[in-house]
Amino acid sequence: MPGERVIMSAEDIRRALARMAHEILERNKGAEAVLLVGILTRGFPLAQRLARRISQFEGVEVPVGSLDIALYRDDIFLRRPLPTGATRVPVDVTGRHCTLVDDVLFTGRSARAAMDALTDLGRPRSIQLAVLVDRGHRELPIRADYVGRNIPTSLREEVLVRLEEVDGRDEVVIRRSEEGGRAHATVG
Repeated sequence: MPGERVIMSAEDIRRALARMAHEILERNKGAEAVLLVGILTRGFPLAQRLARRISQFEGVEVPVGSLDIALYRDDIFLRRPLPTGATRVPVDVTGRHCTLVDDVLFTGRSARAAMDALTDLGRPRSIQLAVLVDRGHRELPIRADYVGRNIPTSLREEVLVRLEEVDGRDEVVIRRSEEGGRAHATVG
């Protein structure tokens, strides 16, 4: 699209997820107690892809859940209403290494909301964060444990992650915005 610059191709995304899957296995000493939980919307297909990679590497099926954080956000009354999905976590989170998966880490508010939502489900052994893109500009003291790519941005830019499962193609683009940068936008 005009005004957009591709910063990650489908192949770049594939390689980043393969590396992140290895890092998750290394940090957690295997896949036995790992649970991947994708933050809706784009975090869920990313979590599924990570689980497939881990399964290829280890021969172990890692459970994957989805997490709707809309009602946990501290800016729920300041933003346009977000579509809500279903929180579905197939196993008890208690005692597991739970890796929250999201597409973009920006202010840290989504990650904080996801931690609150996850701990309402039980008491994980640890909570980790995996993001495809870390664009900086934190408002909360949150950092990702696993990062596909660090991309410094200005506040006048948007980072848009497009995934085959949601948008029909895989790519990450930067677009200049007059409104200030959002983490991502749904693009048809």
